[in-house]
Amino acid sequence: MTRILQGVLEFQRRIFAEKKELFEELGKGQKPLALFITCADSRISPDLLAQTQPGELFHLRNAGNIVPPYGIVSGGEDATIEFAVHYLRVRDIILCGHAKCGAIHGLLHPENLGTLPAVGRWVEHSRGLLQRLKPGSDDEQLQQAIELNVVTQLEHLRTHPAVKTALEARTLRMHGWVYDFERGKVTVYDPLKNQFVPLAESIRDKMLRDAGRDQGPRSEWETRA
Repeated sequence: MTRILQGVLEFQRRIFAEKKELFEELGKGQKPLALFITCADSRISPDLLAQTQPGELFHLRNAGNIVPPYGIVSGGEDATIEFAVHYLRVRDIILCGHAKCGAIHGLLHPENLGTLPAVGRWVEHSRGLLQRLKPGSDDEQLQQAIELNVVTQLEHLRTHPAVKTALEARTLRMHGWVYDFERGKVTVYDPLKNQFVPLAESIRDKMLRDAGRDQGPRSEWETRA
């Protein structure tokens, strides 16, 4: 706790003064660039990863970056998504999984969740991905499951009325990422290839499509006006 309190004092003494104009502007309201959905894991820092400032990302975090289908659970996920998409009109949703996710490991090894009944019930929302797993080592299956979990949550997002309406209006894009914090790498789900590709490759492919060099269909996850 001492480390946290020292950090707050440092923020008040120095950081706030350096960003005073930014915080004054934020006092007038917020207009975030994106809704960033990721795990509650302490090793994941979305603003550090994306190099964003306060007010640029609207956050939704929970164990396993899980988004239950709309109406299954009455809670913060539904409300946060609705507020971000319908009220704040974010243009992008980023669903970001990460390497070595404990929640997904628990899904693969439920015998380890005996003393964590709430976690066990929560990861059940991702159980469907187990049917898509291919044979492999424990590490390989964990990585597969982490990626499949991202794809599963993108599918669940489409059941939310605010998201469905915005996608149909072409005012929203959805992106699936996996962040490897040990290596500082981000891979992006490409539904045209049905695989995760390095972020730089994803950006290059999108630029080619936007330039008309690739006449293939646009990703349903990237539909936007």
